[in-house]
Amino acid sequence: MNWFSLLVMYLIIWWVVLFAVLPIGVKGQAESEDIVKGSEPGAPVDSQIKKKFIITSVIATVIWVISCGLIISGWLDWNMFGTLVKQNDY
Repeated sequence: MNWFSLLVMYLIIWWVVLFAVLPIGVKGQAESEDIVKGSEPGAPVDSQIKKKFIITSVIATVIWVISCGLIISGWLDWNMFGTLVKQNDY
């Protein structure tokens, strides 16, 4: 794999993990009874976005390293997916 493929793979994993991590621990203004005038009651009180970026980066890096290891070792190969599709023609 070249460096560009590795970068693209990391970015895709990072975004998927971010969308999984974003809703964790979110408390809306209506739940905390601290609604700011003119804002949506469901808006988060404290989004903790910096903390979620750090958590996302750690999880994504672990998944990325495991994925790279599987690809480099030969356990995971793009040709394998093409073979599976040919066998299971729909």
